[in-house]
Formats: sequence, C-alpha cells, structure tokens
Amino acid sequence: MKKLLCLALVALMALSMAAIASAEGTTVSIATWDVGTTPYLKAQKDAYEASHPDVTIEYIDLASQDYPTKAAAMLAANDTTDIFMVKEILDLHNWNEAGYVENLNDYIASSNYDLSGFVGMDANYAIDGNQVALPFRSDFWVLFYNKDIFDAAGVEYPTNDMSWEEYKELAIKLTDAEKGIYGTHYHTWLSAVVNHSVADGVNTLIDGEYSDLAYFYQLVLDLEDAGACMAYPELKASGLHYSGAFGNGNIAMMPMGYWYVATMISSIADGTYDVGNWGIVAMPTKDDVAAGSTFGNLTGVAINAKSANKDAAWDYIAWLCGPEGSAATASTGSRPAWVSDDVADVMASVEGFPTDDASKAALLPTYVGVEIPGTDKSADISTALNEVHTEIMTRNLTVEEGIDEMNLRVAEILAK
Repeated sequence: MKKLLCLALVALMALSMAAIASAEGTTVSIATWDVGTTPYLKAQKDAYEASHPDVTIEYIDLASQDYPTKAAAMLAANDTTDIFMVKEILDLHNWNEAGYVENLNDYIASSNYDLSGFVGMDANYAIDGNQVALPFRSDFWVLFYNKDIFDAAGVEYPTNDMSWEEYKELAIKLTDAEKGIYGTHYHTWLSAVVNHSVADGVNTLIDGEYSDLAYFYQLVLDLEDAGACMAYPELKASGLHYSGAFGNGNIAMMPMGYWYVATMISSIADGTYDVGNWGIVAMPTKDDVAAGSTFGNLTGVAINAKSANKDAAWDYIAWLCGPEGSAATASTGSRPAWVSDDVADVMASVEGFPTDDASKAALLPTYVGVEIPGTDKSADISTALNEVHTEIMTRNLTVEEGIDEMNLRVAEILAK
C-alpha cells in the first residue's frame, strides 16, 4: 500500500510539474553572438514575445569572434539549444554534413511558407535540394551619393536603373580636380571592385573561371586613369577608410554595403561628417542583368537537429524571417533579408534616412547574390583571389594576366 501511495505521489508530482510547464509556456533558445550590443536582437525578442505571450525567447550569448568555434563545439556535444544563428555559409555546410541541422523542406511545404520575399537569397542556404536555414538579415550593396555635389554641378541624380557605362560617364563628369572633387570612390576590398559580377545570378567567386571580373577591373582602372577616383596604391599607402573618404564631402558616389547607412546617419547627426544631403540608389547593372540586382552577405537561422522544440523553433524562424520579424529588425536600422514595401516603409522611417522616393526604392532589390558561397575550399579561393586582386590594382599584372593567374591558382585549389 505504501509503495502504491508513493507511486501515486510521484505521478501526481509529474502531472503538477507538467501543468506548471504548460502554464509557463514554451522557451525557444537561440545561440547567437554579442547580444548586449546588437539592437535588433532585443527588438526581435520583444516583438515576438508581445505577439506570442506563451513563448519566451532565450538567447545563448557567444562572443562574435568565437562564434563559429563555440557553436560547432556545442552542436558536436549534442547541445539541445533550439536554434543556431548562421554567421558564415561555410559553417552551415559543415553543420549540415555532420547532421547537426534540421531539413526545413517539410516545414516550408506544410505551412505553405512563401519564399519569394528573399529574392533568391534563400538558395544560398539550400544544400543538395534541402533548405537547412533561412536568412533574416542581408547587408546588400547600394550606391551612396552626395546630392550637394550633384546640385552644385547641375547634374541629375543617379537612378535605380542605371547602367555601369552611365555610371562611369557620370563619375567622370562630376570630377573636378581643381576643387578636389572625385566622381566616385572604391575601397580597396576585392568586393568593392568586382563582386558586382555575381549580381547576374550565374557567376560566382568560387567557380574557377574569372573572365567575368575583367569588365569590372577595367572599369575601375579607367576611372583611376581619368582621375575620377583615388588610385588603389594611394589608398593602401594612406590607410584611408571608405567611411572617412565619403564623410569628407568631396566624393560624389560610392558603392558600399547597406550597413553604411547607420554610420552615415549617426556621423551626420554628431557632426563627424561634412555631408549634409545624401541618398542611395540601386547598384548599376550590366545590360544583360535586371535593374535592382546586387550582391551581399547573409545572416540566418537553422534548427538544431537535437532540439526538443522543433515545431516551436520553426514557428519562430517563420516569423523572424518573414514580414513581421523583418519589420522588427528594420525598426533598429538593420537591413532584413525579406524584401517588401512594408519593410521598406519601416526602414525609410528611421530618423536621418533620406526622404526621397529613389532612396526608398533602393531598399527593394530584385536579386541579391551572395559574395562567397560556402564550400570547404572557399577560404583558400578567397585568399588567392585577394592576392591577385592586389597585383592587378597595383598594376603589377594587367587585367588579362591577373584573370589568367586567378584561373590557374583556383584550378589548383579545386583539384586538391
């Protein structure tokens, strides 16, 4: 009798604990980085919990520089954290190969989840036909421009459907050596010069064939020769940062990632920048590429295969990456991956953002290609391309010689 009584008490306690857990709701845990200094994480948590009062979002905070190593170690140790944010595409490939992340195909199909708002970016998280993550952030590239320089020259502003040849002509036209005004500016990164080649949705920087880069190298070298932009060796020697260069107020246009918008707004507000009137438009495109096409980097989310709350994790991911979560992300000035008029409205409403229609329209890209797709050879390929990039931009190699060198070196890497 005593034994039966004890068993009954244990069962009663178990039921009581289950009732308490049910009353308290569900906790979805998310591994991420730099929680205290990343405003969009708080905005996402607050917005989701407000619309889902039975769910608590709990962040597992890892240092940014240690995230790939620590996240991989947690997954390898069968950690049950529900969601892991994806910092690098290569990490996702490694996690998928090891069986650490959940295939989202069935979740997407059963909920009729609309992927169209990602304008192709979701494909970068698809491996062998399996969607293993979704993007929630994308810092794609746009063209910044100084309206005051255009106004002073009596030249019309750039548009969202400009060709590279039109851009080149505009940069040369706006250049005024006597006044120290440059028509455009290129940072020293390879991405600033030639990553525009991936905006066609065909070429990549890991495919081993780099003839598509020749057009963009020649474009920039021609602009250097025309005095329309500062020369690469000069920039390397001076260490001039792109933000300071455009902030000086003597550069008419500059291709750069959307993240620079936040810097522009804050630096103008505190008087750091000598730029008063500015805007953004879509990156120029080649004639065979759709207007509004560009490139960028992604931040995403994947479900841990060891999660005990996979359905709840999917509900959060579906919300985070879609229109509602994207609005929360955009409210902090960050660029969501989801593209829609509503999200653009939120982004354009941030204090200090340009008020013209063209700048708002630039928030609606038609396609975003990823800079470096993730493979086990991506890091080595990137190193080789950057080394040859320096040789081309310092004119130690001609464009043709440089492209040949890229093809040769990457072929050797791919053959290993």
